[in-house]
Amino acid sequence: MTTTDRMELLREKCAEFGQAEIARRLGYSPSAINQALKGAYQGSLDNLLTRVEEIFGTSTVICPVLGEISLRKCSENRKRPFAATNPLRVQLYRQCKKCGGKP
Repeated sequence: MTTTDRMELLREKCAEFGQAEIARRLGYSPSAINQALKGAYQGSLDNLLTRVEEIFGTSTVICPVLGEISLRKCSENRKRPFAATNPLRVQLYRQCKKCGGKP
């Protein structure tokens, strides 16, 4: 997805659910979302838009462990802490550190 596509997706979701709800889902403040929509966001717009794509987009990535998965599932796996609860979880933790969610 291009930056323009991700910004349009953000606009669509804000129109559908409201800025406060979208901010909550993305883990950003409502003012950050408002500033991004106005083109005045001082933080990393790329990081914010990547989060938009992770949560609301339909992009997929090829995971070395699980095969083709959604970017959202990839993001969830990358953020999980290490836990030796089962071999798959250990494998995911190790591979996610190497891969970083790159398509």
